[in-house]
Amino acid sequence: MTEYAHPEVLVTTDWVADHLSDPKVRLIEVDLDTSAYNRGHIPDAVGWNWQTQLQDALQRDMADQRSFGQLVGSAGITPDMTVILYGDNNNWFAAWAFWQLKYYGHDDVRLMNGGRKKWLEEKRQLSTTAPRVQPSTYTAKFPDTSIRAKREDIFSVLNRRSPAQLVDVRSPDEFSGRIIAPPGVDETAQRGGHIPGAMNIPWSQAVAEDGTFKPADALRQLYGGKGITGEKEVIAYCRIGERSSHTWFVLKYLLGYKNVRNYDGSWTEWGNLVGAPIEKEIVAAAR
Repeated sequence: MTEYAHPEVLVTTDWVADHLSDPKVRLIEVDLDTSAYNRGHIPDAVGWNWQTQLQDALQRDMADQRSFGQLVGSAGITPDMTVILYGDNNNWFAAWAFWQLKYYGHDDVRLMNGGRKKWLEEKRQLSTTAPRVQPSTYTAKFPDTSIRAKREDIFSVLNRRSPAQLVDVRSPDEFSGRIIAPPGVDETAQRGGHIPGAMNIPWSQAVAEDGTFKPADALRQLYGGKGITGEKEVIAYCRIGERSSHTWFVLKYLLGYKNVRNYDGSWTEWGNLVGAPIEKEIVAAAR
């Protein structure tokens, strides 16, 4: 992993296995819900639920500074700790938690390369017991707004007030508007399609079959082939912000792009927003 711009933000499953008893390391499993965690998780890992703990469903926003600080403190995390994140779906929601921890100023945050999938495939140790942790008093720092994009930032791009490039990391069917959202999801939109001018580079193209990130050269070729080279600001989006967190992580930390933001409102906001322009594939009606 040394070929990445910031290899220090990734750890291997071997590294995690060797640090299970390290008091300065806190493991967090993050997912859409905690059902997988309850069936078995890495020993002493704390479970975080994206739906109920990492977002404010009433505000339709990420957890606020105070609430997030309380969550981090409840996991026994202190500012000097190394936080290791992993989860299902090749670390979608773990990448969201990484982004959120950076948003609120935690220094040492890393992803376990390959996530839960790789740990299970290697038949490593699991536990069904929630760890006993000593809660800490944790104060989240003032938000780093430079890594988050909001809808007004997207309008600035469309109105040519900003030179940023937009990267839509959803599937080609979502990008084209053939489907609005994957089957079975709760968060959706009224319209299908994509933000005008966005490039479609699905998040999954950045990972290998075992869920680990592709080598740096392959990643540079993937994004550079679509004109995403880091010379301009990049804003990534998806449906609810979790897949785009994954791409944000790749661009900012693995490739070292200086100015990358995650638009966490993503398609559930833009596709429902009055007055927001979209593009979509026009499918001719069958005769």
